[in-house]
Amino acid sequence: MSRIVAVEPVLPEHQYAQEEITAVVGPLVAPDPARAPLLRRLHANAGVERRHLALPLERYADVHSMGASNAVFLTEGVDLAEQAARRALASAGIAPHEVDHVFTTSVTGVAAPSLDVLLADRLGLRSDVRRTPSFGLGCAGGAAGLARVHDHLLGRPRDVSLLVSVELCSLTLQHGDDSTANLVASGLFGDGAAAVVVVGGEHPLARPVHRGDAGTAPVARTATVLDTRSRLYPGTVDALGWDVRDSGFGIVLSSELPELLRAHLLADVKGLLADHGLSPAEVPTWVVHAGGPRVIDAVRDALSLAEDDLWASRASLTEVGNLSSASVLDVLARTLREGGAPAGTPAVLMAFGPGVATEMVLLRLEGRACCDASSSAASASSADSPAEGR
Repeated sequence: MSRIVAVEPVLPEHQYAQEEITAVVGPLVAPDPARAPLLRRLHANAGVERRHLALPLERYADVHSMGASNAVFLTEGVDLAEQAARRALASAGIAPHEVDHVFTTSVTGVAAPSLDVLLADRLGLRSDVRRTPSFGLGCAGGAAGLARVHDHLLGRPRDVSLLVSVELCSLTLQHGDDSTANLVASGLFGDGAAAVVVVGGEHPLARPVHRGDAGTAPVARTATVLDTRSRLYPGTVDALGWDVRDSGFGIVLSSELPELLRAHLLADVKGLLADHGLSPAEVPTWVVHAGGPRVIDAVRDALSLAEDDLWASRASLTEVGNLSSASVLDVLARTLREGGAPAGTPAVLMAFGPGVATEMVLLRLEGRACCDASSSAASASSADSPAEGR
């Protein structure tokens, strides 16, 4: 098993009320006045009150091409990813040189050298750090990244892994595209990043809190990763993703996604839980990607959840919008910070992306990590030499 010891979302400094965004973005995506009422209605019904953007709102009129938008991603996006990574490492009491593996995910910008290399240089990661960059997982990237980090740590249980998601969804705005999908996207998605520090089961920070550790332990709650599950739905490759154009990433968004979840999600969740002798009714905590009101409603209906079970997803959507791969990590951070479920109880984390795919992670909520940075380092050095197990 692996243990999540820090989750840190970060948002750009430029934030606007939904009505402000609608007023400026509306004429860019829907210059035909006949489409304006639909755009305003979709924005008003998106469940979003505020969003953070990588650029000042007035600058989006000048972002017309793939090259222009990706240039912004390589400056603003990498800066945001670095901030999230530094905060997560600081929260966990882990120094950059202690990171053994970095997994990065984004679907709103591309880089070569890849994002993990750019972060390694900025953060001062070791030259032998193992790297896993990903693109194309979409909104499922945060959950899939957590699952793949867990896989790595099962084989290398003394390691420290750093998961970093960064999404600048505003850069995918398609000027003059008044398709319903683009109108929906222009009112739903926000910008943000998140980083997660996960340690293997033999790392000192994976130990439970002991009474004598309480004075030095990090205050944040932690969670143990118990299991993961991935599911692809055949025949749905055209339902969700990008149409890559000279003008950038054009949204592909089928209205059938909520019904797809209603049809399949319960069986998928039951399959994950059954291996651990659990049923959905025995899970008090649900960490669900804030994909939009209809997506959250579909999860609620498919799993027969109470509205209160989805409080963190609704709050994330309302306050920051859909952050794509970073969304479920923002929901996880809120859950660990504010959730009231007792230690030792299960939680299911889930997100949905192109494929169509569902990524699920079964967690056990814990208390705090066991040690501060100095005691962690001391325990590690006394147990093994730094090179062992790497």
